Amino acid sequence: MTGLNHVILIGNLTRDPQLRQIPSGTSVADLGLATNEHYRTSNGEIAETTCFVDIVTWGKQAESCNKYLRKGSAIFVEGKLQLDQWQTGDGKKRSRLRVKADRVRFLSKNSDSEKKTVKTDTTVTTPSNINSNTSETIPF
Repeated sequence: MTGLNHVILIGNLTRDPQLRQIPSGTSVADLGLATNEHYRTSNGEIAETTCFVDIVTWGKQAESCNKYLRKGSAIFVEGKLQLDQWQTGDGKKRSRLRVKADRVRFLSKNSDSEKKTVKTDTTVTTPSNINSNTSETIPF
């Protein structure tokens, strides 16, 4: 039987993107995402829980995230779960589960004209070729 590894998240960044270059020159951005869930408790009160997720994105998409996103920015992420495992210098095994983003869509509108809402996919959209009268919708 084949498996399915597909993640869709909407939330807000918990910190500014952290851009780095790997030795091959490829850009990598690490993002922290918080998603909130509201629910009603057994006594009828509304409660909220927050889930914090680490996201990694690569290439031009990573560069766009670094350029246009800031802490608090709302984003839509589509990708896959990725398990990273390593051993520390003192021999302890470590692992973390994070999302490898295939697509990041910017949902926040920033007041600064340099930081307009852009959509990033396999192709990168820059502010110079965005029609400011176009509203972006998320398919569900």
